[in-house]
Amino acid sequence: MDDRYTSYISPLSQRYPSKEMKYLFSSEKKFTTWRKLWVALAESEKELGLDITDRQIKQLKENIYNIDYQAAAEREKLVRHDVMSHVYAYGLRRPDAKGIIHLGATSCYVGDNTDLIIMREALELIRKKLINVLKNLADFALEYADMPTLAYTHFQAAQPTTVGKRATLWAQDLLFDLQDVEYVMDNLRLLGCKGTTGTQASFMELFDGDEEKCEQLDRLIARKMGFEKCYAVSGQTYSRKIDFKVLSVLSGIAQSAHKFSNDVRLLQHLKEVEEPFEKNQIGSSAMAYKRNPMRSERMAALANFLISDLNNAALTSATQWFERTLDDSANKRLSISEGFLTADSILELYLNITDGMVVYPKVIEKHLLAELPFMASENIMMDAVKAGGDRQELHEKIRVHSMAAGRRVKNDGAENDLLERIAADDSFGLDKDRLKEHMDPATFIGRAPGQTRKFVAEYIQPILDKHRDELGIKADITV
Repeated sequence: MDDRYTSYISPLSQRYPSKEMKYLFSSEKKFTTWRKLWVALAESEKELGLDITDRQIKQLKENIYNIDYQAAAEREKLVRHDVMSHVYAYGLRRPDAKGIIHLGATSCYVGDNTDLIIMREALELIRKKLINVLKNLADFALEYADMPTLAYTHFQAAQPTTVGKRATLWAQDLLFDLQDVEYVMDNLRLLGCKGTTGTQASFMELFDGDEEKCEQLDRLIARKMGFEKCYAVSGQTYSRKIDFKVLSVLSGIAQSAHKFSNDVRLLQHLKEVEEPFEKNQIGSSAMAYKRNPMRSERMAALANFLISDLNNAALTSATQWFERTLDDSANKRLSISEGFLTADSILELYLNITDGMVVYPKVIEKHLLAELPFMASENIMMDAVKAGGDRQELHEKIRVHSMAAGRRVKNDGAENDLLERIAADDSFGLDKDRLKEHMDPATFIGRAPGQTRKFVAEYIQPILDKHRDELGIKADITV
């Protein structure tokens, strides 16, 4: 029987992330990067005077993608060392060059540098998707910048806002995340070639004690691999604080997405805004009428996983011994790859949802008008005072009428009749037509439309203009 049905397959990699992110954490990406690092090492050592020929380097370059995985696996069973198994497999293809592969290096030269390279490329993909989500949210915010809607504190009706202004709150959280991503990317360095305890002792031996050549070796390798610098000091590994910083950024994205998913699910319950729902999609196996917010719920579930994944990096960083222990390895293989795969999955969902959110203006208006008489009561009281009424007396009367209208709504399920009660009270001297003048929702939304347009123009649009060529990413949710 097919192994797909008789052995464990990660549902994370199988169901949720994009092909691009999965490739970054594939075996091919990992081991071809190892080989590129071995080429960079050999080239740099040759440039610094070691006896390495152009022919040897040419042979290494020609076989970067020609990997004998079976030979490497069989060798690893024998020697129990993944790096040396791939050194062996690399040398099989071009025996003339095998003697200079990995010269002077330790396993972390390929292992840790590859991790840093892949994390930077993965952060770049995350950055692009964040920008595209921001584009969707900006478009949504501007489209609904003027549409009044009930705002909530404690999920109790509060002063109105607009549908678009609410979207700026989601966008601002992602803007913070984007700034964090860019900061971490700008400060990522390569480990370089530091040796078994970070002292570069093996390279001091190769270069006859020339410290300047050891420093040049790091610089040359960094440039060849697309980095400006290497970390100034290290043990055998780069500091595991770096993994914590990277996962912290991913955790931040998960936090922002979870908040968004909560709001969407609550709005969908209110029937005001819905996530996309396809023509043939089934919401419930039992209740055919249901439109369950599957995408938002999945986003929340994945966000919980990613937020908790940060603890792995924190524990790994905290428990390292001196210059190197290997108790980080198995955890790192899981926590970093799954952290990025999960963040990518979340952003795929975020892209999909924001590309097709459905707004129901009539329901929004109905909910707003049901609460507006309560919110207009202060303006009504001021109008009555201007007509000669007593402010303290009117305040008490509005309080009594509001409580009565509220009981009618809650106990009887009836309409809010606060305006009718006030119109019937001669103390206010206001007829129903005059009272209805206070019922324009636009008079209660403050600066929401202006804040929305200003935020998009000053904070989001410059990012979209700068990265115009990266826009247009779409996400197709398959399961």
